[in-house]
Amino acid sequence: MSRTTLDASNPFAAPSTLPYGLPDYARIRTEHYLPAIEAGFAEHRAQVEAIASDPAEPTVENTLVALERAGRLLHRVLTAFFNQSSADSTPELDAIEETVAPQLAAHLDAIHLDARLFGRLESLDAQARSGALTLEPDTAWLLHRALTRFVRAGVRLDAAAQDRLRELNAEITRLQTVFGREVLAAQNEAAVLVTDEAELDGLPDDARAAAARAAAARGHEGAWLLELQLPTGQPQLTTLRDRGVRERLFRASASRGLGGAHDSRALLLDLARLRAERAQLLGYEHHADYVAADATAGSARAVADILERLAPAAVANARAEAVELAAGLQQDHPGATLEPWDWAYYAEQVRARVRSIDETALRPYLELERVLADGVFRAATALYGLTFAERHDLVGYHPDVRVFEVFDADGSGLGLFLADYWTRDAKRGGAWMNNLVDQSTLLGEPPVVVNNLNIPQPPDGEPTLLAWDEVITLFHEFGHALHGLLSAVRYPSQSGTEVPRDFVEYPSQVNEIWAWEPSVVQAFAVHHVTGEPMPAQWVDTLLAGRQDGEGFKTTEYLAAALLDQAWYRLAPDEVPTDPEQVEPFEAAALAAAGVDFAPVPPRYRSAYFNHVFSSGYSAGYYSYIWSEVLDADTVEWFRENGGLRRENGDAFRTRLLARGGSVDPMQAFRDLRGRDPQIEPLLVRRGLTAATAP
Repeated sequence: MSRTTLDASNPFAAPSTLPYGLPDYARIRTEHYLPAIEAGFAEHRAQVEAIASDPAEPTVENTLVALERAGRLLHRVLTAFFNQSSADSTPELDAIEETVAPQLAAHLDAIHLDARLFGRLESLDAQARSGALTLEPDTAWLLHRALTRFVRAGVRLDAAAQDRLRELNAEITRLQTVFGREVLAAQNEAAVLVTDEAELDGLPDDARAAAARAAAARGHEGAWLLELQLPTGQPQLTTLRDRGVRERLFRASASRGLGGAHDSRALLLDLARLRAERAQLLGYEHHADYVAADATAGSARAVADILERLAPAAVANARAEAVELAAGLQQDHPGATLEPWDWAYYAEQVRARVRSIDETALRPYLELERVLADGVFRAATALYGLTFAERHDLVGYHPDVRVFEVFDADGSGLGLFLADYWTRDAKRGGAWMNNLVDQSTLLGEPPVVVNNLNIPQPPDGEPTLLAWDEVITLFHEFGHALHGLLSAVRYPSQSGTEVPRDFVEYPSQVNEIWAWEPSVVQAFAVHHVTGEPMPAQWVDTLLAGRQDGEGFKTTEYLAAALLDQAWYRLAPDEVPTDPEQVEPFEAAALAAAGVDFAPVPPRYRSAYFNHVFSSGYSAGYYSYIWSEVLDADTVEWFRENGGLRRENGDAFRTRLLARGGSVDPMQAFRDLRGRDPQIEPLLVRRGLTAATAP
């Protein structure tokens, strides 16, 4: 890249003057991104070179703090760009990302492979160890993490190995981008078009209207389009009575990426092979060990221990659930075998019979606006004293994005929360949180965070009604948002969610418990037409059925986590070379792990496993269950101390959320809980009491 200066008319030329530094998306155009990225690279290179070549003895200020202050232009533009490219992509943004991704990898390599910078960090470490330098705890942790990052990046390798490492990083980064793009394209292409409304029998009216809107948007007036979400299981499978349509929908979902114009198999094999080679180059047996070594797990063996110990009990529970579901299937289809496309439907039938309540009956009481205001926000107010005001004068990167100003208990402005909840063809699947501005007292920057979900958009003027799982997702992602909003750290690289992957899900999973809190449910579960609260017996039934289907949920999750580990425990020469070998590899891996139960497929199959081939969870999908050990134990702490109380929220905020990545994360947990985590609460929650603790 040659551009070193940025025209003053570019919105990224100076920090945003909008409240809280919100990127000025009203002014930002696609053509602004690449020049700003080019200038950002040049500016950051010059700043890092000045630090590396500084003749003065290394100090915290001229090395650690200088590195934290460097690259602000690049950071501004990349956070805005990657947020938009993931949530509102265009072919032009895709092209920019494919160009920039390997250049970004090379840029970071140039920093982390710079022996001069590493030498300055080592000098600071030596001073601290000798007692000549006293570091504040957050600065000591910053130094520790910087040294670790440089070593893991290959700074101690010889020149030839570093050259190969640069090649690997560039190609891995490029392929990640391409894989994600192909997954989104395959997901859009695989949507199921229905032309006979009779086939939609059982689909709730609001979901049917959303399907009609989606079909019309693609030029199919008078038809219905069942759009896909990222996981294997699709929400419509819960209510569709027509078994043939359920099968079409499931097969469309499970076959994404397995051939056709958006075949992703060669890409995932290349990614697995290149990551395996990189891990061995850096001295690790395989990529899974490389990932776990820098997480709270510590090793791939520790990850395997917990997954392998939980799997037998989970599958046993799923098999027991299947017996009951198969009985219902036989009544409708004598002689039929229970298939994956039957599970959600008959599980809902069982729930309706046993619990006297079903998904269709719940939806009118779960309107998005009410769940957000009187559920998600209400819990945050009760726990942390936060209040929220929508800012209609501020805009996001898409018209669907809503901007809320967040106020602390004393009335002071805390930050901004952006909510982007509806699905669209240009948005990647799943749900996630991003930072647009990282909180930092060093830079004087408050947090700006984004939540993305993929809820089907209803016709104009109609309410958005949620499934219960979508309510849980809303609370989960806002748990990530709270981690960012309540961050109170000095250094931007330690802000909020800048913690290990197998710890970052912990606070978000804790926040899910408030969706089940009776006082919160009673506040948000209100009929969107009549205003009547959900019947008390329904609320009681909903809470009583919390553990229903845990065999299925745990098995589908563990199957995906074990599949992730299987791919990334391979040496480079063990990775298949033929795309046709992907499915046999999957089958063998699931069988070897004991989770090959046909009616319960993995939550993600390899060809659309975006988490581990495109996003940041390669060899890290285990993080959800690992974090849930901490989460379930913390839920017990809340219960022991009276539940949804401001005192508890303040303690959780101060001891854990506010500290972000400024301390050893497990020490933050111990500071909250007073001890190491225990697995028993997780086993009870998931009905896995037959499993043994790791």
